[in-house]
Amino acid sequence: MIEATSPQQPDTPLRPLRLRLRRADAHPDEHPRSGRSIVPRASVTANALVAVVAIMTFLAGITIGSVAAVRTVAADWTSDIARETTIEIKPGDGLDVAAALSRAVALARQTPGIADARALDERETADLLEPWLGSGLDVSNLPVPRLVVVTLGPDAGRQTIADLRASLANEVPSASLDDHRQWTERLSSTARTVVVIGLAILALVGAATVLCVVFATRAAVDAARGIVEVLHFIGARDTFIAREFQHHFLTIGFKGGAIGGGAAMALFFLGSTLPGWLAAGDPADTLIGAMRLDPRGYGGILGVAVLVALVTAITSRVTVFRTLRGIS
Repeated sequence: MIEATSPQQPDTPLRPLRLRLRRADAHPDEHPRSGRSIVPRASVTANALVAVVAIMTFLAGITIGSVAAVRTVAADWTSDIARETTIEIKPGDGLDVAAALSRAVALARQTPGIADARALDERETADLLEPWLGSGLDVSNLPVPRLVVVTLGPDAGRQTIADLRASLANEVPSASLDDHRQWTERLSSTARTVVVIGLAILALVGAATVLCVVFATRAAVDAARGIVEVLHFIGARDTFIAREFQHHFLTIGFKGGAIGGGAAMALFFLGSTLPGWLAAGDPADTLIGAMRLDPRGYGGILGVAVLVALVTAITSRVTVFRTLRGIS
């Protein structure tokens, strides 16, 4: 006796998988993470990519921190230079240097926009020349220029400098005014150049990171190609498959970003504090000043670390979509 068979086929190993995929597609936030992922979580490639992302983030963080520190130092220098200007009295035959200094100070104080003016005495002048001529210098016996330090007021402008220069030319011909404009322009140009170089380095680091993630994603897809093809042909949406890879590489990006960004922050922190501790509290300055980061600099490094993680995830998602289109 032949038994009638039901038109409904018994459950096969693919049916639970289809049901799981339907649930995952319908509720992407509730698809089971406890099950085995289609992307290998721990492998030599994943560990190597974490190291690469950490190195790239470290280089990007060092670049951001260096640019921020140089800009801060340049801004401080420019601010200091812009607040002061110098009158130089050159000694000459028959010139009463003391009288010329007094007249230059009086003219500076009478000029609108000048907050204060004072002449450097012989001791202060000797201190300025000490690195080159040694200590115990008697300035009164040497034909060295004498200086008047002029402090500019908040309302000082180009006209203030022009009026002071004209007054000195009429009444103190031996005096010359240096408004430090050349130095401020050089500092501003240097700061802009550093910013441009930093942006170029960041662009190169970003491009290298994207290329590394693309190759790593393709390698991961090739390693799980059989599973990806089965899922793709039985009806799994591309978004579901791409989401698995995106989550995997986002985790890698955050791990590498945290390691690289933390190392960059630690380097700047130790570089600004450790030399001072070793020197019993003396500040350790570089050629351009103290290389210290403000909160914005540390925030920039943190932002770069997060950005690298997001770029890693987005790049992997785009790469998976292109690979799935090739399978189709």
